[in-house]
Amino acid sequence: MTPANGTPVRVGVFGLLGSGNLGNDGSLEAVLGYLRREHPEAVVDALCGGPEAVTARFGIPATRLHWYRGEYRTASRAGAIAAKGLGKLVDAVRTAAWVRRHDVVIVPGMGVLEATLPLRPWGFPYSLFLLCASGRLLRTRVALVSVGAATIGNRPTRALVRWSARLAAYRSYRDARSRDAMRAMGVDTSRDEVYPDLAFALPTPPATALSGPSGSSGSSGRVCLGVMAFHGGNDDRARAEEIHRRYLDGTIRFVRALVEDGRPVRLLTGDDCDAPVVAAILDAVDSPLVTAAEAASLADLMREMAAADTVVAIRYHNLICALKTGTPVLALCYAAKSEALMDRMGLGAYCHPAREVDADRLLEQFRALEKRSAELRHTLAERNLAAARQLEHQFTALDAALFPAADHPHALREAP
Repeated sequence: MTPANGTPVRVGVFGLLGSGNLGNDGSLEAVLGYLRREHPEAVVDALCGGPEAVTARFGIPATRLHWYRGEYRTASRAGAIAAKGLGKLVDAVRTAAWVRRHDVVIVPGMGVLEATLPLRPWGFPYSLFLLCASGRLLRTRVALVSVGAATIGNRPTRALVRWSARLAAYRSYRDARSRDAMRAMGVDTSRDEVYPDLAFALPTPPATALSGPSGSSGSSGRVCLGVMAFHGGNDDRARAEEIHRRYLDGTIRFVRALVEDGRPVRLLTGDDCDAPVVAAILDAVDSPLVTAAEAASLADLMREMAAADTVVAIRYHNLICALKTGTPVLALCYAAKSEALMDRMGLGAYCHPAREVDADRLLEQFRALEKRSAELRHTLAERNLAAARQLEHQFTALDAALFPAADHPHALREAP
């Protein structure tokens, strides 16, 4: 897309992208697909957590989000603490300079307005605030697209998230609970829309890729189990190890029960940090029926899940992958976003608390889910079609809001 002055529109994408989280990168993939389809002349680059990975996979230039490379390591020595502090000042200048080079910046999905997992205010919340404040000061349109949000108790984090949302030029949420949370935190959401998660815009693997391991169209009782290095959320730091141990012990007991029934179990992750959980399960359940997949993208996860009879998963985007392939899924829920997603897709009855994994109850729910497999597959097919239509509507709305000078007569709506 080229506006009247003949200069291609400069679009930036921003977030913890390329850092090993498959869901975040899937959201980026969806937005890049939209830009390449609707605005092929736009010049796109990223400010992100893993610039080398983003450039290698998506073919766009990328800049490191933080000047200080040890940003997400705990600083205990005076030198490291000083470097972190200096980094905050340097990042303010770097972020503003990056934003200034763009006409539009898109934050593609992700839970950028929530703290459902451990999060320090001066980490990503501060970075997002710098982005949105720079956008407002420098008149660069910043769009928070299909993002997740949750009510935040920690005051500094809450303030940074609230002001980030207020300063953005466009906001949409991936579920109604996210919009409600932002309203509860003092953001005027009267003109904000709710759309499905951006990952629902990704292509589902073709039919030839949806066969079982032997190449047939069916599976042989395989269960995909998505795992996570789960230690609770921001308010659970004092109990983090207890929560993790309970989650892991319950999950191991569940896997053992499946193996005793002769069911093959395929372990899946969604972030590089999940590898120790996979190792712990393989060590505890010594059986050839339990194997681990090496997935590098949401497409890889979808191929694995499409070849399964049933999925049990904890990570949000693992759930999305199962739902997109039409595979019945049982959710281990650690936040309201998972429950909202399952409700939206017609599987609200199949949720289990991740903090209190009860293997016996989980197995009971699992068997009830499998009894309704055919019915639920039909439901998922209908809900997936609806999600795809809703996201097409969102991309049309984005065109009007972010690129009004090129193709649309609509004026930009500045979010209050």
